[in-house]
Amino acid sequence: MPIRVMLVDDQVLLRTGFRMVLDAQPDMQVVAEAGDGVEALEVLRAAEVDVVLMDVRMPKLDGVETTRRICSDPNPPKVLILTTFDLDEYAFSGLKAGASGFMLKDVPPGELLAAIRSVHSGDAVVAPSTTRRLLDRFAPLLPNAGKEPRHKELGRLTDREREVMLLVAQGLSNGEIAARLVLSEATVKTHVGRILTKLGLRDRVQVVVLAYETGLVRAGGQG
Repeated sequence: MPIRVMLVDDQVLLRTGFRMVLDAQPDMQVVAEAGDGVEALEVLRAAEVDVVLMDVRMPKLDGVETTRRICSDPNPPKVLILTTFDLDEYAFSGLKAGASGFMLKDVPPGELLAAIRSVHSGDAVVAPSTTRRLLDRFAPLLPNAGKEPRHKELGRLTDREREVMLLVAQGLSNGEIAARLVLSEATVKTHVGRILTKLGLRDRVQVVVLAYETGLVRAGGQG
């Protein structure tokens, strides 16, 4: 079954461009579109969607609040935030709202397609280094930034899981973490899965956000 994608953007021409690229892929299909957040929520009630490409600046209801409402539902589709500017506060808010990552609107088609496939597979590894830079900029705005970790669930992690979490939060891929810790990539993936389960997180992006919120990683990407 192809990946079912929904496009949410108030620019019709942009949606048309994305649709042409996505529908040309054998493993993807655009099944729904919306021009604003209110319409998106209505359409999603009737459509079965795997991944939503979400603009942030839209009339009626912006992408951040729309993402928050989508992600609050049981078994929601994955959401990829689309932003015009790198290190945009809207993208940061989107990650906080539950998005699995964010991409620039002018991203090369190949990178966008890879991101959609990655998110759909559950890895949600969308430009982790860019996510880290985004959080570096906005970490001072987090309520617990710079303080000792206070998330009670962090205490459930083993020393190795905590070590893996730190590296995930610093933007390393599973392969890079495996090389750093001299482990197999499969072992690292297992550790990441356990971290997500123990902390009740949806994907790696939420691991990064939590690491900054709790002070486990400070601005600059250091633990």
